[in-house]
This record gives sequence, C-alpha cells and structure tokens, in this order.
Amino acid sequence: MMSLVSLLLVGILFPTIQAKQFTKCKLSDELKGMNGHGGITLAEWICIIFHMSGYDTETVVSNNGNREYGLFQINNKVWCIDNENLQSRNICDISCDKFLDDDLTDDIMCAKKILDKEGIDYWLAHKPLCSEKLEQWQCEKW
Repeated sequence: MMSLVSLLLVGILFPTIQAKQFTKCKLSDELKGMNGHGGITLAEWICIIFHMSGYDTETVVSNNGNREYGLFQINNKVWCIDNENLQSRNICDISCDKFLDDDLTDDIMCAKKILDKEGIDYWLAHKPLCSEKLEQWQCEKW
C-alpha cells in the first residue's frame, strides 16, 4: 500500500511529458505555417521529419557525444541546452526537453531559426531522401 501511495505522489508531483506520435496528415496540419519558409515545401519537411524521428516527439538520439531532440532532431551543442551539455550555445534559448512534448510551437520556431542560419542541409536526410519525388509525402487533402 505504501508503494502505491508513493507511486501516486510521484505521478502528481512530476507530471509526464505529453509526447505525441504524429501521422503524416496530422503533422502536415501542424506544420502548414512552415510551407515555403526558406524555399522548403511542406512535403520536404514531412519527409525529413519521418527520416529523422519517425514523427515521434519523444525521439532523442545520441550522436558523436551530443544529443538531438524531438521531431526535428535539434542538437544540444548549438541550439538548445540540457544536462548533458551545459556549454551549449543555446541559440534557440530553450531547454532541449521542450522539444519532446506535443506542443510544436517552440520546435517550429527553432527549426526555422536553424533553416535561416544553416540551411536545409542541417538535416542530413534532406539531400539523399527528401529533395525529389515527394508525392508520397503529401497528404491527400492538399
């Protein structure tokens, strides 16, 4: 009984991050404001996100001593800060764990900043996988 009470208290005191596994069309709706930003189509973004995170906001990947977070796989060395890299430049001025929830507002803001500063080649999946033949990444209601 005591462990059940303890578990209940932990659940109340430390709410879980509300993560989300998107579908292609639902994600398209969420990202429609990115269509055309920096010359990148919505289909390109959907393709990139599929290959980077599988449309899962909880995705965290370790990469050469750094970590990449969320749908856009935003790096903790330059763009956000976490406990793993307190020396981050934190250009987006945000905690990396903010990219793991279902609110994409901050993810989109930072992704646009990355695109403006680094270009689309920041996302390595773009050139080999998402620069042509994008019909499969379009949602039928477009």
